[in-house]
Amino acid sequence: MTTKEKEITSEAVSELVSAGVIAGHKRSKTHPKMKPFIAMNRNEIDFLDPDATIASVDEAIEFIASKLGPDDLMLCVGTTVPAHEAILSFAEHFKFPYVVTRWLGGTLTNFKVITDRIRYYVDLKLKKEKGELDKYTKKEQLKFAEKIIKLSVSFDGLLRMTKLPALLFVIDPKANDIAVKEAVLLGIPVVAILDTNDNPKEVTRPIFANDHSKQSIAWVMQKVQTGVEAARNEAIRKAAVIK
Repeated sequence: MTTKEKEITSEAVSELVSAGVIAGHKRSKTHPKMKPFIAMNRNEIDFLDPDATIASVDEAIEFIASKLGPDDLMLCVGTTVPAHEAILSFAEHFKFPYVVTRWLGGTLTNFKVITDRIRYYVDLKLKKEKGELDKYTKKEQLKFAEKIIKLSVSFDGLLRMTKLPALLFVIDPKANDIAVKEAVLLGIPVVAILDTNDNPKEVTRPIFANDHSKQSIAWVMQKVQTGVEAARNEAIRKAAVIK
């Protein structure tokens, strides 16, 4: 390793430490399959290996870029409070569908039913905007308004999911285990930010990082966003040259 490479590595590790990315859970909660990716234990807290974390981020970026075509979607899931802001920002940047509230069972495995419910929600909202619900009584209009609010919580993030996603991106697979199981059942690859208490073998591409810290999640998501965007722009550039 050259001196320059050492400096880059040192700087990267410093970033990881500052953002709390490599701080895991108590050793008693560590999953056995995560042990190879743990560097040390301090005050009963297991800390992830910085090299493993950096490598996993790079591998995830490469994997996402290789699997997502120009028209493909990646469903982004982060239902825990620390994950909300980062998932929303990431999904909105790429115009991907997302879930930041409760995962609806069957979102993937019963996609047709979910799609029908989304259509119903969109139709009901349009009718309200056009004043087509004004013909109903005030009590009925109130019920429609309440239904629209309730449906918005479940479906606003899924409006862009016009087809099954090519990938599932999850923050904290333990908290979103049903989403992961549905994706695996359908053969949809899963990329996940996971912590020392998770089983990395349950997902396709694990990103080893603190998944219960807002700062840690934000750091990882920014790296993934920058890397994926650069890879997609490069793919577009190469396609233009070929034409």
